Amino acid sequence: MTSRHRSTNSGDALNSRAPRRRTVVKAAAATAVLAAPLAAALPARAAEAPAFLHGVASGDPLPDGILLWTRVTPGADAIPGSGIGPDTEVSWTVARDKAFTSVVATGSTVATAASDHTVKADIRGLAPATDYWFRFSAGGTDSPAARTRTAPAADAAVPGLRFGVVSCANWEAGYFSAYRHLAARGDLDAWLHLGDYIYEYKSGEYGTRGTVVRPHSPANEILTLADYRTRHGRYKTDPDLQALHHKAPVVAIWDDHEFADNSWSGGAVNHTEGAEGAWSDRQAAAKQAYFEWMPVRPAIAGTTYRRLRFGKLADLALLDLRSFRSQQASTASGSVDDPDRTITGRAQLDWLKAGLKSSDTAWRLVGNSVMISPFAVGSLSADLLKPLAKLLGLPQEGIAVNTDQWDGYTDDRRELLAHLRSNAIRNTVFLTGDIHMAWANDVPVDAGTYPLSPSAATEFVVTSMTSDNLDDIVKVPEGVVSAVASPVIRAANRHVHWVDTDRHGYGVLDVTADRAQMDYYVISDRANPNATSSWARSYRTRSGTQTVERTYDPV
Repeated sequence: MTSRHRSTNSGDALNSRAPRRRTVVKAAAATAVLAAPLAAALPARAAEAPAFLHGVASGDPLPDGILLWTRVTPGADAIPGSGIGPDTEVSWTVARDKAFTSVVATGSTVATAASDHTVKADIRGLAPATDYWFRFSAGGTDSPAARTRTAPAADAAVPGLRFGVVSCANWEAGYFSAYRHLAARGDLDAWLHLGDYIYEYKSGEYGTRGTVVRPHSPANEILTLADYRTRHGRYKTDPDLQALHHKAPVVAIWDDHEFADNSWSGGAVNHTEGAEGAWSDRQAAAKQAYFEWMPVRPAIAGTTYRRLRFGKLADLALLDLRSFRSQQASTASGSVDDPDRTITGRAQLDWLKAGLKSSDTAWRLVGNSVMISPFAVGSLSADLLKPLAKLLGLPQEGIAVNTDQWDGYTDDRRELLAHLRSNAIRNTVFLTGDIHMAWANDVPVDAGTYPLSPSAATEFVVTSMTSDNLDDIVKVPEGVVSAVASPVIRAANRHVHWVDTDRHGYGVLDVTADRAQMDYYVISDRANPNATSSWARSYRTRSGTQTVERTYDPV
């Protein structure tokens, strides 16, 4: 997301931050602080037997394979980020049934402190479009058993696909009820995490309306490899997150908070070069921890851009919009229209364009961490404009563009949309997170003349799971701000069919040959671990239209 800054004055969001004094908890100190609560969670025979405290997960389904993940805790002191603990042999078993009577794959490897005792197994030779069960074992201890599912065969005629869609899960701002409700469905082929799986802030810096619901670990802002490992480890103890990982494979990309707020290839708003070390070191540490702790199969080392195919129905291009981007535009760093500035990098944009052009599936889905649709703030009153500017990471006076999104890199967007139009590429749907609001948008070639200008694609944006949105910043009851802001935003952005500025939740994307539909769900109270879920709205795009329309029933 583009909004949270350590300073209470968000007007300096696009300017250089002055160095501030930090207290960095070193790895040894973190070990001492965290070992006791983790030791309490270990079984009584932890000294003799390893434990699987962080659950298991799967991801990046292929027609013949799946990537499996776990983290073994070999002893009470071998906590995430500690860098200690003995080498431990870990085996895995994959079966067609939950009772593991029909085993199809087994194997083993050694978990070491060098990889934070995380384990990945890239299983191949499986049948397409098939449910499997898997578990890990170490030292006589079995992990929980979990379900996963392979993708359909590349040439299969697939009647439908269903994905959960989430983003922006801030631990300190609340509980991850959205994960629990998605896990309870039992009908997902996979789930998409569109970025901000973790947050980097120190404890107390970014909670829920200024209140910490549950504290981060470590308590400091994460800077080092040990820090990032520890933060990932804390997230993976969440029971609702574990429940969803145990029910369906994840397809994940990163956004900025897996690194630092408003990150770009050479730095971040939430990074002070020197005082917080070198950005290159911090970025490398964040990437290493991410690939250790996430069931993600990088097609190119050090990046999350890759492509998955789901039969003849859909392919899914997954973008990395942080590793290659130019610094966000400001007075110092150039215009949003500067053709020398990029959000994708040349190689990734060429890869995306080529894949969209060559695709022979009914739908082209794009996992996109920041909004591609143009967005003008409109004539909001001062009391709403300033909180919106804070949420978007904008100066609070007079700027009507979010330069962390594709709005800040208009040449890349113009080239991509022109490519879709000139090659008659239909049924492209961008799936987006980051902005802490729910949107249903057409993506016009020229927003200034829309609807006379054609729409080249459509976009479904899911709101945050827990991170503050507009009503939280203003600190008014849910729905009050949206009732005022939504009509103003839509009046200034005629391609926007719907925007909800206030609620937290998730999406369910259902794809058939005829249409792609996003059902938007909201959570009753992110600060309540037993929060309920309810359907809010649904929008769809019908094949061949490149436009969004409302539909009145969820799938």
